[in-house]
Amino acid sequence: MLVLLPPSEGKAASGRGAPLRPGTLSLPGLAPARATVLEELVELCRGDEEKAREVLGLSEGLRGEVAKNAGLPTAGARPAGEIYTGVLYDALGLATLDAAARERARQWLLVFSGLWGAVGVGDRIPSYRCSMGVRLPALGALGAYWRPAMAEVMPEAAGSGLVLDLRSSAYAAAWKPQGEVAGRTATVRVLHAQVVDGVEKRSVVSHFNKATKGRIVRDLLVAGAAPADPAELVTALRDLGHDVEAAAPAKAGKPWALDVVVRQIH
Repeated sequence: MLVLLPPSEGKAASGRGAPLRPGTLSLPGLAPARATVLEELVELCRGDEEKAREVLGLSEGLRGEVAKNAGLPTAGARPAGEIYTGVLYDALGLATLDAAARERARQWLLVFSGLWGAVGVGDRIPSYRCSMGVRLPALGALGAYWRPAMAEVMPEAAGSGLVLDLRSSAYAAAWKPQGEVAGRTATVRVLHAQVVDGVEKRSVVSHFNKATKGRIVRDLLVAGAAPADPAELVTALRDLGHDVEAAAPAKAGKPWALDVVVRQIH
């Protein structure tokens, strides 16, 4: 099973560990593209600070992120699962998993990134600021930039099992499963169900969408559930107490769409 996650906008500090060793990152086929993006980002942030803030979409209060990016080649690195913070990662709670579940996380989870393309949660990276929606002056939109490299490495990374795609739209743009891989891919939408005047009404949630997805992944990791395809995923999630409605694709070679219905938001 492979689980595709978005990164978090906010990130923990890099710390004082050894600096990035690019050759140790997962998906080594992305190395040339990673080196190019890193070089362009560092060059941008070592130049005109105001231009860098504009390109990266940073507010005045986030001015310090420019200097952080400028120092990436020598900044301390930590496991990506510690760098990424925020609602989804808080709900996922990697640090509180037992040893077996943490090992599954290292094997199953892949975090998409505007800077790195995608990394495993055990890959050591520095803290950075560069979303997939950024347009670097020399490279253009990163979502489009990453597509050729991702198309080369992701089919092999997907293996022969389930692909659970929990990415947001900006990160999904960097790689879309095709053909046979798409047929064993499942996406998830979180719906909040409320009874109004005796009638149940459902709405898409945003903030709590991330928390629910984090809890889903945690439940699968803790249970050691490794469904082989979307149909088995539906069964596994229901067994774990989630209210899941599934729509099998109308055509072969298309992802499954799963709705997870929550009635209490927390």
